[in-house]
Amino acid sequence: MTNRKTELDAVAISLLLACCLFWGFQQVLVKATLPELAPAFQAGLRFVAASLLLWAWCAWRGIPLWKGDGSLGPGLLAGALFAAEFACVYVGLQYTTASRLTLFLYTAPFWVAVLLPLWVPAERLRPLQWLGLCCAFLAVLFALWSGFSGAQTGASSWLGDVLALSAGLLWGLTTITIRSSKLMRVSAEKLLFYQVGISALTLPVLSLLLGERWNWRFSLFALSSLTAQALLGAFMSFLAWMWMLGRYPATRISVFVFLTPICALLFGALWLGEPVTVDLLAALALVALGIVLVNRRA
Repeated sequence: MTNRKTELDAVAISLLLACCLFWGFQQVLVKATLPELAPAFQAGLRFVAASLLLWAWCAWRGIPLWKGDGSLGPGLLAGALFAAEFACVYVGLQYTTASRLTLFLYTAPFWVAVLLPLWVPAERLRPLQWLGLCCAFLAVLFALWSGFSGAQTGASSWLGDVLALSAGLLWGLTTITIRSSKLMRVSAEKLLFYQVGISALTLPVLSLLLGERWNWRFSLFALSSLTAQALLGAFMSFLAWMWMLGRYPATRISVFVFLTPICALLFGALWLGEPVTVDLLAALALVALGIVLVNRRA
């Protein structure tokens, strides 16, 4: 049986920092690849490759993926939510900046903190931690307002912002599905396989429905981007995330990764020349305050 911990230790913090750094870079990388590879098509390729990598890893390690354990129903639900989340992320990047999308995506901890205690009472937050979550949520509302006003963001930014918020809700629901079902008792590899496998099946279909052009003539940059997205993103970092989700408090983990928008802001400004506005910086400051408050020890 997995030994659960009540606090984040050095291993968890190191893994989370590495994941946050790459996830912030990943949104910028996806957006930079959009001129060559359409969003849903790009996402589909990513998860097909990740599914093959994960299957090979499990075969090498002797980890069973098809053994009946009662997790099929919640596994399919988690996979569908995961696929919908990334559909919103990739399509949303067409309309808003990578830094803004990442900020809205990371509203997921709010939904986890609000809904998860209904099924897992041990995940309830203290008043000070709720204050931290409120700070982060106010930051998101502040940034969303600037998107709807069109000031400094572009007329269609609101659409990307709404898609990113939807992705954050879907991510939160995925976490809740995992923590409140038999998925907590399956291996991290099988848990991830449900998600990347269903994404590999559904996202190419979505691409066809959207009428996207499937470009098979990859430049070196596009090939490198897909390799990083599949190997480092969908395989290694997500596997580490699933492993931590089964061993550490979900609310602590989820709020800690609010650092990702800061990484996305830096990479977006340095690589894509995305604007660094005062309201976005203020939102990120509130998010940072939320991280500190939620992770304070009792």
